[in-house]
Amino acid sequence: MELRSGRRLISPSPHGARRRSLVDGDGVDRISSLPDDLLLQILGRLRCARDAARTSFLSRRWGGLWRRLPELHFREIGADALGAALGQAGRPALSLLEIDIPEKHRITDPARVSALLRTAARLAPANLVLTVWGHDKDRPVPIQIPRFDRAISMKLTVHNLQLAPPGQGAEFPVLERLSMSRCHFDTDALVRRCPRLRVLEVLQCDIGTIKVHSPMIEELVVKQSIYTQCIHIVAPVLKRLTMDIRVWFFFTLSCFSAPMVEDVSWECRSSYPNIGVGQWWRLQRLKLLTENSARTLRLFIDTKLLRHTKHMPPAERNFNQHIGPLPAFSVLELYLLNGEHVFGAAVLNLLEIRSTIRRLKVVIRHHVDEESCPPECACDLPRNWRSQSVSLVALEQVEINGFNGNDHEIDFLKLLFRCATQMKTMTVQLSTNVLGSNREWAEIYNIFEENPSVECFVTISVSSFYSR
Repeated sequence: MELRSGRRLISPSPHGARRRSLVDGDGVDRISSLPDDLLLQILGRLRCARDAARTSFLSRRWGGLWRRLPELHFREIGADALGAALGQAGRPALSLLEIDIPEKHRITDPARVSALLRTAARLAPANLVLTVWGHDKDRPVPIQIPRFDRAISMKLTVHNLQLAPPGQGAEFPVLERLSMSRCHFDTDALVRRCPRLRVLEVLQCDIGTIKVHSPMIEELVVKQSIYTQCIHIVAPVLKRLTMDIRVWFFFTLSCFSAPMVEDVSWECRSSYPNIGVGQWWRLQRLKLLTENSARTLRLFIDTKLLRHTKHMPPAERNFNQHIGPLPAFSVLELYLLNGEHVFGAAVLNLLEIRSTIRRLKVVIRHHVDEESCPPECACDLPRNWRSQSVSLVALEQVEINGFNGNDHEIDFLKLLFRCATQMKTMTVQLSTNVLGSNREWAEIYNIFEENPSVECFVTISVSSFYSR
């Protein structure tokens, strides 16, 4: 605006006024005048006890306020600084205590880990998350977990150390969720101290025997890269099971009792060919899972030792002895990793174990560099498998992939039609080796024509060449 004197009067912009107000101020600390409950909410959103403590530099009003936070998070902190900080925490009943001591601050004395756990127990957290690194040399020294009276959930990642349950008679009275990672401990002794435990996770722990006896546990997760020697589970209300393990040479599934289990994902890999499927095939990998409302058992078996020895030594244990404790299944999928060898006796042996199998899938994998099965090969023993009669009254659907039309495959096809009297569908997916062979085509066609009550399909890849 221009005045009569000719001078121009310029009004300050709102942004300029705001900047001067912020710079000059009126001397009043409005944030610090907020109620304690609101300030604690602000500090809690930092999710870092160290950052919350640093706010004391802003105002005396903030000094020490972090000690009253219901949740304390300590990350990227050494053991000495952590011990001092925990000693200042003033709230006796935390809702959450999270401690993450990184590998660069590895603790060299197991006694310090024990002291850290005792300090954490005095704060009585309802939820505890602890990550700490130790040394392999200290693994033989057991570190006793103190009693956490209020803990509902505990997640302990303790690298390279051994943990022991509380002293005799002490337990975790309200603990419902427990996750143990990267440590060594006795599953049976610890679970027995958790009378209300519903969820247990065992992740990459150095444990040979997984033993869980619990009347309350509903979910069990075990994921191990270290060899497992024995599994013994008694859980009457278990509903969900996830297990991914590598088995040791003398592995045993001594007991599995979980009558209410519904959702199952169980994968087991063996590096030692000492579990026999039939007489000459060996178990390499097992996977049991729930999909499409049905429980499926997938087995990967091979005869690789036959390539190195004329007569493979007998298996030390039979798979039949180990499949008994497994949860019931209605779908069996077999992946034959050496398809050039005779598999009829081995598959028949598996079908005899469970009379409840309703669907069978056999995948025959052929390899270009694989030697053909020699005459009088041990894989065809016992030779009377072709004439055996097994009751497969529940079997309704059969699918065979990679069918080459060899004599033993034709014999296996005939055996299934003869024993599975309630079969409804049969699907045979041919390998490319059969396409130019009239004899194999005629054999398959005649078998299908002899069984008019079964809906039969012949396919290769996704194209259907024959159906009836």
